[in-house]
Amino acid sequence: MVFLYCVLLLGSGALLAGGIVEQRHHYARLHAIRHRVLVNGIRGKSSITRLCAGALRSGGVVTVAKTTGTAARFIHPDGSEEPVYRKFGIANVVEQIGIVRRAAAYRPGALVIECMAVLPELQEINQRKLIRSTIGVLCNVREDHLAEMGPTLDDVARSLCRSMPAGGVCVTAERDRLAILREEAGKRDCELVVADPDSVSDNEMSGFGWITFKENVAIALAVAELAGVPRRAALEGMWAAPPDPGVLRVHHYLAGRSRLRFANVFAANDPESTLMNIGRLRGQGAIGDPLHVVINCRPDRVERNGQMGALVPEIAPERVVLIGEPTRSARVAIPAAWHDRVVDLGGHRPGRDLVRDLLSGTGGDWSLVAIGNIHGQGELLIDELAKLPAVPAEARA
Repeated sequence: MVFLYCVLLLGSGALLAGGIVEQRHHYARLHAIRHRVLVNGIRGKSSITRLCAGALRSGGVVTVAKTTGTAARFIHPDGSEEPVYRKFGIANVVEQIGIVRRAAAYRPGALVIECMAVLPELQEINQRKLIRSTIGVLCNVREDHLAEMGPTLDDVARSLCRSMPAGGVCVTAERDRLAILREEAGKRDCELVVADPDSVSDNEMSGFGWITFKENVAIALAVAELAGVPRRAALEGMWAAPPDPGVLRVHHYLAGRSRLRFANVFAANDPESTLMNIGRLRGQGAIGDPLHVVINCRPDRVERNGQMGALVPEIAPERVVLIGEPTRSARVAIPAAWHDRVVDLGGHRPGRDLVRDLLSGTGGDWSLVAIGNIHGQGELLIDELAKLPAVPAEARA
């Protein structure tokens, strides 16, 4: 019995010693990287991570980046990328240690990494123990993850602030809860830099081949400036940076005798971001009337399904198509005046059946926006739509 106790004691001691050594090696790798940028917030983290990495690369800074969003990616200094391997496909914040180890092999001048923690305590551990950023990004505060960070948006703001670098700099484009961010930054002796989207011109935005927001670009420009990268070089790097797989795009398809403009807005799955994305697309003329909306419902997102249904009057579509389940959770939130425009295609349906029924009765030029959550029937819909013939670029209006 004494022998087993000694073995247990020695084993525990060896594990503790090994952990201390690994921690020291991890910190040494981190501190060898001059600029460590941790991107946090509710919407746009993956896009901002890519924009920052592109801006820094273009300025001659050897930069490694890692995104977590739609498809986690490790981005090499030359801009090439590969999926992040996860055992059993499960994400865990501890994977950041391996990312830092891989990044250190390049002896980079910058590491740009997306925060993958939701729980407030893990956000703080991610900053203090795993990344120790010198530049933080807190892009925005939106209505999401209220169960973990809420219940109010003020609570979400304070939770996100736990990733601010003590004694460092934090860049934000948040306006509504800027006072809270200033207060929290002051507690951490952190300089808060407010990025101004109005400082980004329409001409500068025209350089992007994909749809992004001035807020995101302004944040990346502020990060580049902090790292000493000239504005023009930063913009050129952002224009050349490959977008995230989940980035907002408009696809042009031929659907029989009609032409369809399809916007996948699933990634913006909170009400404010959804309306902002649709408004931006309309304002740019990327989508137009008649506009149809697909709401994908999930059984584990019943509240979100209802939030999407409640947006119908503000979107004012020609038709509302409900897919997934339970579609009733979205339908009951749609005001009665709009019920005659609702088509319920709920349940588990093959992708080809979804698209067939979706296209039924349409003609001419029309637009389709998909909102809610992508998983399940939403993925099937997107995959099946992608099989439609594309409208040649020169034939697009």
